[in-house]
Amino acid sequence: FPVRKDPKVAKYSIRKTYGALLQKLIAAFDRANPLFSLAVYFPLNYYEGDPADIEDYNFAAGRQKQVVQLIRTVFLKRFESSVFAFETSCDHLVRRLLAFLDVHCETELERARIDSWIRTHQEVLDWAADKQLGLWDNEDAEDDVIPPEMLEAALEAKLNRPDYRVDDMIEETFSDLDVVISFLEETKRITVANDDKLKKLTQMLKSKEFKGRKVLIFSEFADTVRYVSKHLQRQGIEGVESLDSASGKNRADVITRFSPYYNNSSSADIKAADKQEIRVLICTDVLSEGLNLQDSCRLINYDIHWNPVRLMQRIGRVDRRLNPETEAAIKADHPDQAADRGTIRYWNFLPPKELDPLLTLFERVTSKTLMISQVLGIEGKKLLSPDDDLQALKDFNVGYESKPSAVEEMRLEYQALLKEHPELEGRLNTLPGGIFSGRQKPSEGSTGVFFCYRMPAWDTEAEAFTLEAGPVRWYLYDLVRHAARNEDCGNHPLTSGDILEEPRQIVDHIRSTPETPRVLTTDQETLVEIRGKVLRHINNSYLKQVDVPLDAPKPELKCWMEINEG
Repeated sequence: FPVRKDPKVAKYSIRKTYGALLQKLIAAFDRANPLFSLAVYFPLNYYEGDPADIEDYNFAAGRQKQVVQLIRTVFLKRFESSVFAFETSCDHLVRRLLAFLDVHCETELERARIDSWIRTHQEVLDWAADKQLGLWDNEDAEDDVIPPEMLEAALEAKLNRPDYRVDDMIEETFSDLDVVISFLEETKRITVANDDKLKKLTQMLKSKEFKGRKVLIFSEFADTVRYVSKHLQRQGIEGVESLDSASGKNRADVITRFSPYYNNSSSADIKAADKQEIRVLICTDVLSEGLNLQDSCRLINYDIHWNPVRLMQRIGRVDRRLNPETEAAIKADHPDQAADRGTIRYWNFLPPKELDPLLTLFERVTSKTLMISQVLGIEGKKLLSPDDDLQALKDFNVGYESKPSAVEEMRLEYQALLKEHPELEGRLNTLPGGIFSGRQKPSEGSTGVFFCYRMPAWDTEAEAFTLEAGPVRWYLYDLVRHAARNEDCGNHPLTSGDILEEPRQIVDHIRSTPETPRVLTTDQETLVEIRGKVLRHINNSYLKQVDVPLDAPKPELKCWMEINEG
């Protein structure tokens, strides 16, 4: 079953919908001082004290500068994705800036200036908050202009006026506020009725090309996923479902309802279970790897991910090796789809030419030699450079052979466990952070210590490094390997060579059942030494690779386990 790819470009007019806003963005970025000074994220640019008083001052200042550049570019990327994603970033930044001013404006005149600014723009602030509330269905949303968590964070990071030019930062922050509120005033004029990009997608899904066909739609941002999903449902598109990392939906159930045949089910089984089969699945890259979704022959990239390997993984969800028996079942149950099988058609919503000089999106992607173009689309698995994400590529290649990745297999195993033991999730949520336990090693396993850490990462919603946006990483310190090296080479300290990081290498060591006995035999001194070594390894590997700044949240230990001889 050779698979033929048929890439296309979905054309829409950004000028028709976003003309005035687009021109404001271009003008702001083309200034000598580009969009936003973002002083709140770059306080060292206003530092007046002795640099020697700040540990690794040049490194810290460089990181803050990079964060500012990243925020500016993310704003443009979210603008290219959807008006709602852009609005969300604008609204969040406004409230973040107001929190900074609320903490640092101390004189009566400064306080009056804040109050005046909020009163002047109260209508736009209320509108933005109400729109987000309606889309995210957040019943617990705060009514405060400045959310309490932002105010608390600003208080913790309050700057000492003798050490910083706080007056200059206040002026720059008010200037930023004026720019961002002008963007919100423009987006307020844009509705789903005149959003040409969204209208184009709706027209496509109602066309003969897509009638009765499974369609997988990808976006980089959860805001865009929910914005598109709600609109399509209101337009009467049948079988629409959305999925993102914050949705809390049962991923295995969604996968099966969208792609039943390649997940050991069928349309008849879905109907017998009194469930609705999904025809249009809109998701973030949470579904971009390690899954069998090839019931679908249609894929749409509503926006283009910056990581070219991620683009390959998206298309790899449907562009996979086909099973003759499964194909026969699909054709028997859905003869109208027989002619489609074996040909993958996908569409790319490309960013407008006006943003090319600002985003340099094509340059970023084509520099990785994946040959994305308006004519050829995306050609996967070709001409990768050594700088590409090799682990992501490995997972993609595994997926191309119609096998779920090890991580996805574990995720599905976990969901099955929760289904078998409904009370387990509640118990897990009550456990304290950093919980510790131990077990006897499996017959084929090694002794050591397992660690599970939540890592900081850049949060496109919060425009900051947060733990909530970061991945969970596993580490297994293999004491057997360490002991063997001691025996061969003499006693020496623990090294990073003793640490396993691949989940597929670790899972069999830690997998337990309710009957697995708890065994604790490793002495405390060894445990402390190993934990310190793992933390140093994380600092020298993940934190440096991701360029996490010094003031970002530290890796959070979620749980750990010693694995013993008995």
